[in-house]
Amino acid sequence: MKKIHLSIVFKSFFVILISLFSNHTIAQDENNVIDNNKEFWDKVQFGGGLGLGFGSGYTDISVMPSAIYNVNEILAVGVGLQFGYLSSKNYYSSYVYGGSVLGLVNPIPEIQLSAELEQVRVNTDYKATNMNASFSDNYWNTALFLGAGYRTGSVTIGGRYDILFDSKRSLYGSAFMPFVRVYF
Repeated sequence: MKKIHLSIVFKSFFVILISLFSNHTIAQDENNVIDNNKEFWDKVQFGGGLGLGFGSGYTDISVMPSAIYNVNEILAVGVGLQFGYLSSKNYYSSYVYGGSVLGLVNPIPEIQLSAELEQVRVNTDYKATNMNASFSDNYWNTALFLGAGYRTGSVTIGGRYDILFDSKRSLYGSAFMPFVRVYF
């Protein structure tokens, strides 16, 4: 029985991989052509997110509309707004508002890579019932999310990571967040 050298296996794998992606790359070049006959608004999609959470003395409401402009089949750029209210009875209430800029890249139709710079203002009022005192904490939170997801139609499901995450000051509890993105 002959021994197969690892170098032959790696070379074969590399040749197959290049062959698969070279055909796809040539096909993608046709999608990069910008259709100048389309009007600006024909290339715009709207979407966003809604969040509602209620519990025993707890309320979480968020509205996050956004819009993207499809430069071509591969690249889209956009902006978003964020409004939120979070309250825990007898402990705190918080308002969050701000915006973001977003870039989406689809190297193949099923994969979406994203970069999003988010700047939000956080205004929180704490209630210390045992001392009859209260205080406020107001600050700007900046996040730079890099993400990847699986795209089918107008829906993308994936995860994103905040590379500017600061556990002591961040609005979010973790640097990693799953997401569902929908644009119509």
